[in-house]
Amino acid sequence: MKTYRFYGWETATVTDKNGLTPRDYYDLLSDVWCVKTCAPRMRADWSPENPTLGQCSITAFLLQDLFGGKVYGVPLPDGNYHCFNAVEGRTFDLTSEQFGTVTLDYTNCPEQFREVHFAKEEKRERYELLKRKLLERMKAKE
Repeated sequence: MKTYRFYGWETATVTDKNGLTPRDYYDLLSDVWCVKTCAPRMRADWSPENPTLGQCSITAFLLQDLFGGKVYGVPLPDGNYHCFNAVEGRTFDLTSEQFGTVTLDYTNCPEQFREVHFAKEEKRERYELLKRKLLERMKAKE
């Protein structure tokens, strides 16, 4: 079995209507995340070596579309939240690698809502771009 480094990869075994798991989507998204899908405030630090940087909320809401469940946010010192998914009793965070060796506390985190996050037009646009790029990548792999 392939080893992943994102939080919760070991139990990220739920499947969507396409028969894909979060691990499968991690592989697909690894070819899709880019500076244009990164949060603007983090773009100067984004690199192909750290592709998950600034991708958390749009990735978590995209996975919610695919798997259902809820999106939660780890409170960060700067007042923002780092978003992750909880589906069928499994917690996973496809973008946790951006924190390097820092381990986040995924317990007792507040639920996050797309209406709040996507009130920022740039974030909704980044989500749409990520979704479009993912669908293109999936078609290319067929």
